[in-house]
Amino acid sequence: MPSYPESIRIIDVSPRDGLQNIKQNVSTADKIELIHRLEQAGVKNIEVASFVSPKWVPQMADASDILSLLDLNSSTNYSVLTPNLKGVERALDSGVKEIAVFSAASESFTQKNTNCSIDESLHRIEELMRPAIAQNVRVRGYVSCVLGCPYDGDIATTKVASLSKALVDMGCYEISLGDTIGIGTPIKAKAMLDDVLKLVPANQISLHFHDTRGQALANLLACLEYGVATIDSSVAGLGGCPYAKGASGNVSTEDVVYMLDGMGIETGINLEKLAEAGQFITQQLGIANNSRVGNVLKN
Repeated sequence: MPSYPESIRIIDVSPRDGLQNIKQNVSTADKIELIHRLEQAGVKNIEVASFVSPKWVPQMADASDILSLLDLNSSTNYSVLTPNLKGVERALDSGVKEIAVFSAASESFTQKNTNCSIDESLHRIEELMRPAIAQNVRVRGYVSCVLGCPYDGDIATTKVASLSKALVDMGCYEISLGDTIGIGTPIKAKAMLDDVLKLVPANQISLHFHDTRGQALANLLACLEYGVATIDSSVAGLGGCPYAKGASGNVSTEDVVYMLDGMGIETGINLEKLAEAGQFITQQLGIANNSRVGNVLKN
């Protein structure tokens, strides 16, 4: 029998990753209500906003307002995505205690996403991390396209590993490994993790898998055997990647929690209240709920 962690730390990314590409305006009040409902369900780690130019991501224009309406000294860990130095400065001014930076294991994806090479992205990240570390703000690193790229196809697992190690060496306390286009399968996921764990310990790894092809839960289960105990997910399966055609849908937090509950793995999250949070935000937006468990509980 495989050995799994006794508990899993869930990071719900729906207020940021889940909402950032929604075309209709989502009110600040609805975003705050979603965050509060996630908290009431027992979610202790929430990515709440992105300090990015409103020109490129209009949905995140109220990032500062979001932070001003949250109790940053509460027991909930609120994190924000910061793609550039200006974003970091705005985030630090807001009083946030954790930021996230990102790169990709694909040269083409990095060029299309941030208009630079992987090496150049690392230099940029190192620069924008300095003020955060100086203020004792924790930094989390995202690595995109760990199981495949829409432009470059398969990605060398050693490239994922070396990029993850580079971010840790810069000061990232944790690396979130993203299957950005949801192309992975359990064997590919395990092969990738085999190489990453040669350079970065399991307790510094999070799994951020999209469910584009219905493989996310299987991939997560395969990787949990390695002792990884942190998962990124999005309530109602909200979100996706604007640079990856057809890659809509993070793995839903409800489906992840249901699986973990069934395995006897502790998350500290109340599934019914979590499903209510997913029902709330999808009803407000008038869109489909992409969580299978959420739809079952709704009915």
